[in-house]
Amino acid sequence: MISYFLRRLLAAVPVMFFVALFVFLLLRLSPGDPAQMILGDQATPEQIAAIRAHLGLDEPLPWQFTQWLWHIVGGDFGTSLISNRPVLQMIGQRLEPTLALALTATAMTVLIAVPLGVLAAWRHGKLIDRAVMVFSVLCFSVPIFVIGYILIGVFAVHFGWFPVQGYRPLANGLGPFAHRIFLPSLALASIYIALVARMTRASMLEVLHEDYVRTARAKGLAEPLVLFRHALRNAAIPILTVVGSGFAMMISGVVVTETVFNIPGLGRLVVDAVMARDYPLIQAIILLTAGTYVVINLLVDLSYALTDPRIRYQ
Repeated sequence: MISYFLRRLLAAVPVMFFVALFVFLLLRLSPGDPAQMILGDQATPEQIAAIRAHLGLDEPLPWQFTQWLWHIVGGDFGTSLISNRPVLQMIGQRLEPTLALALTATAMTVLIAVPLGVLAAWRHGKLIDRAVMVFSVLCFSVPIFVIGYILIGVFAVHFGWFPVQGYRPLANGLGPFAHRIFLPSLALASIYIALVARMTRASMLEVLHEDYVRTARAKGLAEPLVLFRHALRNAAIPILTVVGSGFAMMISGVVVTETVFNIPGLGRLVVDAVMARDYPLIQAIILLTAGTYVVINLLVDLSYALTDPRIRYQ
């Protein structure tokens, strides 16, 4: 397994290189000038040229890219063009709300979607199965921001059970943290609940008619034990894949949720950086997001052996 892990890490190096090259060229060749954004509309051409020279934006693109990569290898992702603060420091300050939101939404997804999918497969063709499928279609069809505003209108404005917006870190206590994170996590998890529930249902339907399931029932085992211990474990590989991919997508796709609920996370930081044409900040966030995808996909692959002992990594 260690050799497999090392090979996957080495294979990720060219992937990250091409991601870096694509992001660098995309930002440099798109319209807009960071120097103009910093100085404002009243800046003279001489002032703009001076700030571009100071930031190194007047250098040839290959030289800029080489210098940027060299600093990244040394752990330096640069300094924000707008705030003049280290990029990693800015990301670190916004990372906790995004991670908390993604982890809570993932936990909600697993706790809600997996039992729903198992129940739908167990009652295949019955009323509960149709109800779960209708619920999944609705969650797929309604945009996250609409679900967010519905949750705010019902549970925050009408009943007053939750705050409308804002975030409290876990350091302030579990109660305030959970009170603030519940609604945005539920809104973010909605589409993934539908996806995981459908995947769980499809995977369970494939294994419920296998011989080992019939044998477990013939032995007199309780139905919940048959479903969750014998059937679900053998149907877990595609479910793990969807959950892992969903977590990675949550981290990179929280912009809408954080905007609706006014959460100061990476999503809001990305929007601000794009509007300000802050090259180092945008590049660092996209690179770290791509690295998150690589790491999560690797962890998901390694987790397959935990659910299926027959899997061996060479």
